[in-house]
Amino acid sequence: MSLRINSDFNGVTDPDAGAYIAAVEAADGNQLLEFAVGKAINDFVVGCKADGIWNAIKASCILAGARTLSGALVPLAGTAPTNFNFVSGDYNRKTGLVGDGSTKYLNSNRAQNSDPQDNTHIGIYASTAAIPGPGQYPIYIGAGNGTGAFHIGRLENNGQVFIRCRSLGNDNFSPGGATGLIGATRQQSSSYIVRISGANTTTTRSSDGAISTTTAIFANNVGSISGYSNARLAFYSIGESLDLAKLDARVTALINAFGAAIP
Repeated sequence: MSLRINSDFNGVTDPDAGAYIAAVEAADGNQLLEFAVGKAINDFVVGCKADGIWNAIKASCILAGARTLSGALVPLAGTAPTNFNFVSGDYNRKTGLVGDGSTKYLNSNRAQNSDPQDNTHIGIYASTAAIPGPGQYPIYIGAGNGTGAFHIGRLENNGQVFIRCRSLGNDNFSPGGATGLIGATRQQSSSYIVRISGANTTTTRSSDGAISTTTAIFANNVGSISGYSNARLAFYSIGESLDLAKLDARVTALINAFGAAIP
């Protein structure tokens, strides 16, 4: 069993970080994470709490850092996702989990209407962008296509990122090939905020509902899965509205720390 919980000696000071690390190590077959990896996770949790965004994260996985795919699917917050067709060869400790654009996705097991209509966010960290072909609209994360839909995807033929934020209508954003944190948060009924390529954009579009469908990652859950993505993702988050710039800074620091710490 891991001895990391509440141990200043190994760099883990936060009990939530310690419990998460212990669960990851157990899922990894009781293999301990490197000191620097554990400390990076601890710093992320501590930082999110200091920034006031931790409690808004209701369902999340760090899809990197762990030694195995099983460890990467341990939830940082909320319920564990259900894995559909990912195998160990799809996982990279530094850069995350890669989709195949046709069969592989995660079901977050969190219904979109678990969060209030005008108090919500979704976000992912893309190590590589989705690459769509003709007639393809790959989804990074999302649920629904009609009223109340909330998803982030990419237009066909390597086009822009498109987002529906609790609305039937969608909005398009550049650059389409953006990596890093891509997220959307709604804090009021008349507009929402998008973060892409390290910058925020406020978009005027009214919300029109909150659907009961669970949110998928690497695809769109609309009752029958669609929009499979071939992106490589290292993190996802679902929950109530939060400061996307603060989340971006914390997640980017976390993934960069993994890259430096993992051989």
